[in-house]
Amino acid sequence: MTTIKSVNPFTNQIVSEYSLETNVANKVAVARESFICWKNFSASKRVECLKDAINYFEINRHQIAKDITEQMGKPLSQANGEIDSFFERANFLFETACEALKDDVLPEKKGINRRIIHEPLGVVFVVAAWNYPLLIAINGVLAALLSGNSVLLKHSSNTLAIGQHFQNAFGEIKECQHLLQNLVLSHQQTDQLITEEKIDHVIFTGSVGGGRKIYESVSKTFMDCQLELGGKDGAYIAADADLDHAAGSMVDGSMYNAGQSCCGIERVYVHEDIYDDFVEKCATLINAYTLGDPKNEATTMGPLSSPQATTEMEEQIADALEKGAKIVTGGKQSKIGEAVFFEPTLLVDVNHSMEVMQEENFGPILPIMKVTDADQAIALINDNQYGLTAAVFTKDEAKAQGWANQLEAGTIFMNRCDYLDPALAWTGYKNSGKGSGLSKYCFHSLTKLKSIHFRTEI
Repeated sequence: MTTIKSVNPFTNQIVSEYSLETNVANKVAVARESFICWKNFSASKRVECLKDAINYFEINRHQIAKDITEQMGKPLSQANGEIDSFFERANFLFETACEALKDDVLPEKKGINRRIIHEPLGVVFVVAAWNYPLLIAINGVLAALLSGNSVLLKHSSNTLAIGQHFQNAFGEIKECQHLLQNLVLSHQQTDQLITEEKIDHVIFTGSVGGGRKIYESVSKTFMDCQLELGGKDGAYIAADADLDHAAGSMVDGSMYNAGQSCCGIERVYVHEDIYDDFVEKCATLINAYTLGDPKNEATTMGPLSSPQATTEMEEQIADALEKGAKIVTGGKQSKIGEAVFFEPTLLVDVNHSMEVMQEENFGPILPIMKVTDADQAIALINDNQYGLTAAVFTKDEAKAQGWANQLEAGTIFMNRCDYLDPALAWTGYKNSGKGSGLSKYCFHSLTKLKSIHFRTEI
């Protein structure tokens, strides 16, 4: 029987091993039965049941944080922080679901009753990524369940234990068994599930290449999908920005989780009047990072989830150096015991002929480019295939709003970055995605509309 192993990126030891699913069709059939039960629950009853179920994550917080750290290398403090954010998102969805899913009652007409009902789709297939294994999964899983769907969850091979935690929490709801099933699948099985089995929607988080394959598979059916893909998020630091705040935000936004964040800052454009001071402040902050055992409280950056990731980063930096960039600090991989790290890196004298300013690196690299004004910065931020988020740092909110109107990204920040507010739609422009997660709008793609048009007087 074929198995998939999860390897601790710090110790290089196998921490879990799971067998590939052998009867996918049966899992889909069970999910269909669960949906038939669950769809008849009112939205308020679903909220009640799922609130009880989600307590599992608080009861097992210590083990879940440990599993995150052991399976993908995130410092334990950051794993606990992810659990806190998990509950923030869940609570928002609980508070929003009933209002978002209630019938739309149209203005009364004599002898006519008109409503639009939001009905669940059926079986939703959620494919979750490893870098934020709780947050990415809960965005799709909880919205789908609250909408009245059942869920099949495929978690990344890096973080298989987290998928099991989701099944432990949501799969054993006493009112409706097997509401969520965790599947361990190969890429081939994933494609077959989408194209050959009777599911109703796909939510995918991952690379642009992976998203294209999902979209191709979905195109063979009449179902839809939601895709959260890559990012190459840019920021403009205006001449009037608070330098300490801006530098701290940019460094944290690019280095947090070892830079393994789809909405992390990957390029910064700084007004020429403040450029030198800004670079100096960033270098100081970057040099303060402590690399090491992610279970150690003193560690502020853990190892990369995959040692192979360093190859692409080194290639990007070599390309940048060949074209005139300079390394201020970092710039190479390092080993601590069995673990592979990439040094927190600051690059200057960069331009858009370099791969590091165009292609996602998914690592702790901060390239900074000098610009003459906001118009140049906005044009450069938009000069990219991605459009997940963009940020501007300034004291002038009116100017920030004007820049936001020109920026081509799903979320525009002022004086912050790399944060998901669950009340706001999480969506990407260009190659960064399709559809929307979070906010009240996350329920729209997980339900279908049914119009009720009753003549009550004849």
